[in-house]
Amino acid sequence: MATTLIDGIAELVTNDPDQGDGSPLGLIHDAAVVADGSTIHWVGRAVNAPAADRRIGATGRSVIPGFVDSHTHLVFVGDRSAEFAARMAGERYDGGGIASTVATTRAASDDELRTALAERVFELHSQGTTTIEIKSGYGLTVDDERRILQLARAVTEETTFLGGHVVPPGAERDEYVRLVSGEMLAACAPYARWIDVFCEPASAHAFDAHESRTILTAGAAAGLGLRVHANQLAAGPGVQLAVELGAVSVDHCTYLTGADVDALATSDTVATLLPGVEFSTRSPYPDARRLVDAGVTVALATDCNPGTSFTSSMPFAVALAVREMGLTPAEALWSATAGAALSLRRTDIGRIAVGARPHLTMLAAPSHVHLAYRPGVPLARPIQLGERT
Repeated sequence: MATTLIDGIAELVTNDPDQGDGSPLGLIHDAAVVADGSTIHWVGRAVNAPAADRRIGATGRSVIPGFVDSHTHLVFVGDRSAEFAARMAGERYDGGGIASTVATTRAASDDELRTALAERVFELHSQGTTTIEIKSGYGLTVDDERRILQLARAVTEETTFLGGHVVPPGAERDEYVRLVSGEMLAACAPYARWIDVFCEPASAHAFDAHESRTILTAGAAAGLGLRVHANQLAAGPGVQLAVELGAVSVDHCTYLTGADVDALATSDTVATLLPGVEFSTRSPYPDARRLVDAGVTVALATDCNPGTSFTSSMPFAVALAVREMGLTPAEALWSATAGAALSLRRTDIGRIAVGARPHLTMLAAPSHVHLAYRPGVPLARPIQLGERT
């Protein structure tokens, strides 16, 4: 396979503290990378770079690992902008609007969903995201959840069964939990790597601790890894349940008790924060500084969805994490790349090192700090060397 030399890199973010300046970002200045379409072969100072079959000049720009968006809901049709306007006027979010997206998504054809998904994937990729996780959760019937996952699997290997998103209108709770953990799970497991549940006792639409445990343990028995939506609307049992069951990630974490932080700090569960949600719902932002200082592994993701965070921009998530959540620019970038990769239990992405996938993103800026310094400016673009998943 032909190799490419990317040189002229002003600042290379490797996320490898054994390289470069020894910081968590492993910064190398005046750097170069040699890779082919599937593997990184060499990383270091440009003056020492080996020959390659072709060359891309970075011309004094920064190169970072491709963003890893580890929490999205991309397979849907429908518009919920009226909800956003209502929240900006003071209405509180409680999860009820999900039902409207379920209705429009169920009514859509496969081609309509496929086209909408392709447009959103293009948006993410064009802003430097090279790995995407996609959840179901807008079908809530056996057939619709399965087809959402089949469509998602065509564009990413990181697919999550979220039949436990909300209890659909007209369904009886106990019967629906049995369906999600039984027939629906059996139909969807072949197309999913993960299972997720919206554990939120403060919402009449989501699932309590007992219901969430039933769904998650059934998923684990089916061979799926565990993820949990938790503590978005209020403090509750979700974080503790996620840690107890060994979930790889607990997402939102807007309202945390001291016991929640302690549990996360003594576990391998990643806290995935979704600042676009707080921006779109006017909720308090999670205290990322508190989590990092306690030793918790933090990831950032967009939660791209039509109701509470209709953004596909990981740079926007980075800027919000710096401005509103107490992270430094370096910590926010690490969380949006290496931290998010850990939330997917991946070591082949989120870093620039020999043997890793060549998921590289170039910034139209000399430093990663510009991601937060110049919010809203389209600085990030993937370097095209091969397919992205």
